[in-house]
Amino acid sequence: MFFKMRQSNYNLSNAIETIDFIISPQAHLHTKKLLRSKSEELRQKYGDELLDELADLARIDIVRLKISSAKQYHKKYKGRIVSRLYGYYKPGSKYIYINNRTAVRGQILAPKTFLDTLLHEWLHHYDHCKLGLHSIHTSGFYARLKDLKEKVGYFDT
Repeated sequence: MFFKMRQSNYNLSNAIETIDFIISPQAHLHTKKLLRSKSEELRQKYGDELLDELADLARIDIVRLKISSAKQYHKKYKGRIVSRLYGYYKPGSKYIYINNRTAVRGQILAPKTFLDTLLHEWLHHYDHCKLGLHSIHTSGFYARLKDLKEKVGYFDT
């Protein structure tokens, strides 16, 4: 039974390749502001504004942004970074968490990397709230993420 539910979730996630709402001019504006931001304060402000707007457009619960100035959690193997955690969202949570500093040097994330992480984690929230999915990284998930990025103007820079 559990395997069938997992397979059904996987198949449904793969079958949905687009987001089901129209992006507003305000979402485009918040995206542009985020792509120009470098400070934690501005990223917090514009990130929350974008999350609010996306939630309103998708007609789902609002999720808040929590930015950490700690370095990204990472794992090393033989002295090299093999994985890092940019951010996370737990289903049903009211928050998206993003680490705003790189894993090794502790530099502030590039604006596009920050926005990419924000949209990625928000899409997990969308999958959970709107689509009723246990959001996993399927080809459908990445197709929806690309669709969302295109629509908010992520690739316009």
